[in-house]
Amino acid sequence: MFDNDRVVEKVFSGPFVNDLRKALAGKTGLRLMVIGNTGGWRNIANSKHEVRTPEDLKGLKLRTINSQVQIRLAKLLGASATPIAWPELYTSLATGVVDGSKNGITDIVGMKFHEYVKYITLDGHAYMAALWLINKNFFLQLSPDERKIVADGFEALRNVTIAFPKRRQITAYDTFKKAGGKIYSPTKEEKALFVSAAQPLKQWYVKKFGRQWLDKLEKAIQQAKAELDAEYAVTTN
Repeated sequence: MFDNDRVVEKVFSGPFVNDLRKALAGKTGLRLMVIGNTGGWRNIANSKHEVRTPEDLKGLKLRTINSQVQIRLAKLLGASATPIAWPELYTSLATGVVDGSKNGITDIVGMKFHEYVKYITLDGHAYMAALWLINKNFFLQLSPDERKIVADGFEALRNVTIAFPKRRQITAYDTFKKAGGKIYSPTKEEKALFVSAAQPLKQWYVKKFGRQWLDKLEKAIQQAKAELDAEYAVTTN
């Protein structure tokens, strides 16, 4: 759904967040302050062979979290989805319980999964966003000036969480390659095959949860792209 970091960051700092903030506050008693980044893009990593298209995922046991969305996505892409708890993933890779996972490079290197995982495909099938929340009643008990201080602090936090993982990725990718790992970036045509394979997930989501939030998100993405096109028209011409 998202083309790149700039689109994501515009969507998650725009009107879509206000809609989400209102909905969460009404249902949970929590106030959404900001949405940041907790590791960048999830990519397909495995210990067996290079993955260039969904066809290459057939037969691979791919670790997912115990989430219907992730399990269905892995299956649609052609892999055998295997839900495994995070603390058990290193051992599962070492013993062959799974052949790979769907993680960002900083998680892979930080948890030493690269001791077994040797292939990463930069398919970018998911973005690891972080929703930062505060108790609504506590926040509203603060004075107006105190609320501004808290809001400014969360905005500073958002900026850090967006920039920091990008910096960490540079070192992580270098560490992965030095350990013998290979990184593959799909062509535009190959990326389209992954997108096409994942499309039925939207129909499943709509049937289970309705169209409201999917429509809001798709509208926000189109608006972000239009804003970026307008910016490019000024800055690149």
